Amino acid sequence: MCLKAGSGRVFNSLALFLTQGPASSIPTAKIPDTTSDTEEQAGDTASVDSSLQEKLKLTKIIFVIGGPGSGKGSQCVKMMEKYGFTHLSTGNLLRKEISNETERGNKIKKIMIEGGLVPLGTTLEILKDAMLENLQETKGFMIDGYPRTLKQAEAFDNSFTRPTIVLLIDCSPEVMKERLINRGQTSGRFDDNEVTILKRVDAYFVDSVPVVKHYENKGLLKKIQGEGTEDDVFQSITAIIDEL
Repeated sequence: MCLKAGSGRVFNSLALFLTQGPASSIPTAKIPDTTSDTEEQAGDTASVDSSLQEKLKLTKIIFVIGGPGSGKGSQCVKMMEKYGFTHLSTGNLLRKEISNETERGNKIKKIMIEGGLVPLGTTLEILKDAMLENLQETKGFMIDGYPRTLKQAEAFDNSFTRPTIVLLIDCSPEVMKERLINRGQTSGRFDDNEVTILKRVDAYFVDSVPVVKHYENKGLLKKIQGEGTEDDVFQSITAIIDEL
């Protein structure tokens, strides 16, 4: 679903969050701490050899961040078709793990149903495997759905390399919620129900503020108004990527 922004108005939802807190229409949801102390201490990085790190430094890595329902996936498909980049969606990679019905997949499913975040080490290892699989032939990686927290951003920098650029597709929480509820009517995804949607949107606005500041401070962040049509948003994205 694409929503047209009225009168060229650009929403800066994260800036509003910094001054006002979560939107009044989105109740504060307590996200359970699903990562044990042992998991945090033992799994903050992925095991990556130096040769992979050097190869990744020479490869375009584009983070596409934004809240659930901001249109990240749709824009990544368009970028993949235009530029030949490899699209890695952490959400899709995790759901693939779930579909294999392993013990790890079952734990991931429980966390995602509750609207929480999968342990960092698990996400990094899954990302590493996907990048290794595509590294020889890719023209670059678009990674959407990661990082969602400052700790994830720092862990990627330490385990792999810094991203080339970070695209933030910015939408208001009301638009995200409306898009996700509409998508849930046909998607068949277990996490596209209204209770989980509220938790996911609220968690995004809590967790993403330090991530945005982190990449702003490094000069890597580009903000894109995400409430126009898919073509309007994509035009803004291509203007940025064409300059890389």
